[in-house]
Amino acid sequence: MSERVDRRVFLKAAGLLGALSISNRLPPPPHLSLEKTSEMKTIEVIRAEANFEKEKLRFPFGFKGGYLTELWQAVSRLESANGHEAIGIATQSVLYGDADLFSRSSEATGNALMFLVTSRALQLLERRSFTSPIDLLDDILPEIVEIAKQLTGEKTLNPNFVYNALVGMDNAAWLLYAAENGLESYDEMIMEDYRPALGYRNDRIGILFQVSYDMSKEVVLQAVRDGYFIFKIKTGYPGDQQAMLEGDMRRLHELHDLLKDIRTEETSDGKLVYTMDANGRYERKETFARYLDYAREIGAFDQILFYEEPFSEENGAYVGDLGIRIAADESVYDVASAKRRIEQGYQAIVLKSIAKTLSQTLKILEYAHNEQIPCSCSDLTINPILLDWHKNMAARLPPFPGLGMPLMETNGATNYVNWETMRQYHPQYGATWMEQRQGKFLLNEDFYVQSGGIYQHSAHYKRLFVR
Repeated sequence: MSERVDRRVFLKAAGLLGALSISNRLPPPPHLSLEKTSEMKTIEVIRAEANFEKEKLRFPFGFKGGYLTELWQAVSRLESANGHEAIGIATQSVLYGDADLFSRSSEATGNALMFLVTSRALQLLERRSFTSPIDLLDDILPEIVEIAKQLTGEKTLNPNFVYNALVGMDNAAWLLYAAENGLESYDEMIMEDYRPALGYRNDRIGILFQVSYDMSKEVVLQAVRDGYFIFKIKTGYPGDQQAMLEGDMRRLHELHDLLKDIRTEETSDGKLVYTMDANGRYERKETFARYLDYAREIGAFDQILFYEEPFSEENGAYVGDLGIRIAADESVYDVASAKRRIEQGYQAIVLKSIAKTLSQTLKILEYAHNEQIPCSCSDLTINPILLDWHKNMAARLPPFPGLGMPLMETNGATNYVNWETMRQYHPQYGATWMEQRQGKFLLNEDFYVQSGGIYQHSAHYKRLFVR
């Protein structure tokens, strides 16, 4: 039997395990009118503009071997010939988008370059017409990629840098599309072809609590007291490959020793769950295998649900024989890259509609759904409004195999200095489904009726465009 068949058998069994554990679902959405979604209006953009705010982080936030100290919140505004207005928000993360560019420039320069790409993309939209946000992104992408390469001076600029720069514009295009066509919910807004992959209405989402390189034991233990039961451990420690491996093993030993005896009611065996994310820092499969062997040695291996991106996109190593589910994140930014990773044995995809645009992420999700590849949703240290954009997607995913609920990372509350103030910018501030409770988001019918509040203007971000 081939490795490809083995993988499909494994995934079928894992999917069955997940299906057997599903017990937390709300009633399905009301019947969606096909008439509303089959003939869409042509939308002419007559004005497109951008602004931004800087938000400080509480402490340097480390991943990919680098550190962030602040994140720019880039805001895009579109106005149509019919008088509709839409404001889309993005959180910029240059370190995520292109770690090489980040390392070669100051943090402020990298952010300025990404915002400049956003501004140039919006210039391309003025006096342009579209009927679908997905088609709009497809139309401008080749040109804006070339513009981004010229602006940054990077001929091999990572596609994720460009997609991150386009998130606010894309979100605004989706909101304009909804307003022009009278679409009042996320379920209505998503085109028919993509709805099967978003067919669930879960009443809870398990939250991945992110543990950075230098997070103290006290903070981790407080997370346990707060009810978190899924811990995402950042690996790929700074330094050369030997220093990285030693740092990663030392950190795993420290954290597992802290957490191994703690019990939770949220898992079948009562143990806490780990995920890891190396952001492509491991260069060789043998080095990574040594890390997994160490996890076995100290008794941590069986608590690892999946491991994200051990290798860079260029590394074609087959990972389906490592005895653990390997997930793809930044190496997947379109359907072709998703197909390549699945062929290399990757058995999960981490979705980032808030980093790679909703338009592109829907295509990736549809392909993963057809291939029976489970998905989770990850963070970009996003702001509270973007969190509910992403939560709309996470809430409608099939529960992740073995846990009986979909998964979503959010780390803004841990990392932003002004998180509580930023929460007050949300038009549905105070809604129960915005709260993180016992390591979960608890969703009710109101969340689905309100679509997480994404169709309501934020007075704070709207004021950025008052002239």
